[in-house]
Amino acid sequence: MNYYIAMSQKQEIFTLMGGRVRILRGKYNPTSDAVWLAAFVPRNKKTILDVGIGTGGVSLCVLVNNPNTKITGIDTSSEMLDECSENAKANEYDIELINADIISWHTDRTFDVVVTNPPYFRGTPAKHNAHHNADLTMWVCRCIARVKPRGYFCTIVSADRMAEVISEMHKHCGDITILPLFGAKNIAERVLIRGRVGTKGGSTLYKGLSMNFDLVLRDGLTIDDSLATLRWI
Repeated sequence: MNYYIAMSQKQEIFTLMGGRVRILRGKYNPTSDAVWLAAFVPRNKKTILDVGIGTGGVSLCVLVNNPNTKITGIDTSSEMLDECSENAKANEYDIELINADIISWHTDRTFDVVVTNPPYFRGTPAKHNAHHNADLTMWVCRCIARVKPRGYFCTIVSADRMAEVISEMHKHCGDITILPLFGAKNIAERVLIRGRVGTKGGSTLYKGLSMNFDLVLRDGLTIDDSLATLRWI
């Protein structure tokens, strides 16, 4: 059973993280990618920018483990931001929302963490026009520009796009952590990648987890807590 997205299409509300996050069903509904990415975010940081926040899945999952964090979300779709605002209200959280494109956003603001589930799919856009055909290298570059020195950049991408992301991160980040996520096949489907801006530490590559790993998706543990439970760290 998929606890996270296998819900009746007739339901107006579905949940993530074992019921800890409530989502109003809309045109674009968060998947387990949102839960995984949120779990990868370092704990107890003061400010987070969610780039391409969409309807808020990542940010709302982050807030479960970091209720005192101030989150700002940016997205080009005013429709998605409206849905995000409603989802934030449904979960009794406050998220600052900005209708802008990260590529052309003119700001001096920086954040302790920048998190993004970027437009990594190629091909014909879906009806919701999310996650398709962006310049991923430029996207990552612009995201990293909004990170404070020694702050963190966190992302999730399909495995076939990870080289573009890591290549750009290597110019700006050290202490890069890579965690593959596997589905039914023996080839990674998604990859979580996290780096620290301005540091020089080496990279860490973990052997990977199942995309249906219950400690994260159902029980709401962070990646670091899950790896500690598994005695990997």
